[in-house]
Amino acid sequence: MPEKILITTRGLSLKLEGRTIFSGLDFDLEAGKFTALLGPNGAGKSTLLKVLLGFLKPTGGTISVLGQPPHRGNPAIGYTPQHRILGTDLALRARDVVGFGLDGHRWGPGWPSQERTKRIDEALAAVDAASFGNVPVGELSGGEQQRLLIAQAIITNPRILLLDEPLANLDINHGQEIVSLLARLAKERQIAVLLASHDINPLLPVLDYVLYVAHGRGAIGRPETIVTSETLSKLYGATVEVARVDGRLFVLGVET
Repeated sequence: MPEKILITTRGLSLKLEGRTIFSGLDFDLEAGKFTALLGPNGAGKSTLLKVLLGFLKPTGGTISVLGQPPHRGNPAIGYTPQHRILGTDLALRARDVVGFGLDGHRWGPGWPSQERTKRIDEALAAVDAASFGNVPVGELSGGEQQRLLIAQAIITNPRILLLDEPLANLDINHGQEIVSLLARLAKERQIAVLLASHDINPLLPVLDYVLYVAHGRGAIGRPETIVTSETLSKLYGATVEVARVDGRLFVLGVET
């Protein structure tokens, strides 16, 4: 039976150029669970993803990703980077972009054509993008392009999916579609999904956990226990007010 806990950190710390990015982070990420990585700008959300991917080495604590230290190029981790917008003049078809997830990182012959086609078709179907698989990328909406990037990230059937601000350039409707898609993938494929975002509200209906980082510290738990005045005030070391209005959460500010 597959392990339920796919990522574990204890006392995880990172310093860059003499500055402490985060310190003492303790969290677990579970298979089949959708976790939001929240925090203010500059809190280290993208940096933490790079540590999980093996691009940066922590300066303290321990980290286990699928039972091993993080390392680059792990096919068991799917990743969509921040601010990835495909140009409107791009002549590539949607399926070509998805195929880069298999062999876009190396020179020379890729997967055998029949197997490659099968894997691309399966990834397109998984994100409800089969209907526009042959459409030039430049003709697709932002939401459709984001589906392609997710398909590209899951084409190797990863056990972990990391996403850095995938909703940043989408309108509310497209954002909600992507959130629902990711929640479904987490459950159906038993993937641990970690999505970095500046706003919890689009994620609230389907979210399992929140990992909140601020002022170098972090806390993980259910949204209703983490995004509260009490918990965030402890993280910031100052008074933080959180309000719920019409089912939406608002962090109103930090009193220093």
